[in-house]
Amino acid sequence: MTIKMLCMGAIALAMTGSAAMAASTSGTSALDDPAKMSPFFTDAGMKTMKSQKDFKTAWMAMKPDERTAMIKECADAGVKKAHAKFCAMAKKMGG
Repeated sequence: MTIKMLCMGAIALAMTGSAAMAASTSGTSALDDPAKMSPFFTDAGMKTMKSQKDFKTAWMAMKPDERTAMIKECADAGVKKAHAKFCAMAKKMGG
């Protein structure tokens, strides 16, 4: 009986953990995070990009690994389509 309860507990834990992990990675992108993206836009709705000079200033203020991560995300077709202007400008900055 104890072994049966331990096995059921382990299965429940594995199912809960994998569901939580899938929810945290499904369809989200750092480019959808307003905190990370607001330095590149002039408005809160993130519709109007800053000038190339201001974009470059914000871009260079980021850590190199953050810039690399954003470039990698822009390589994804879905992300690139949703954030076309940003990805194009990021590519100009050396991506």
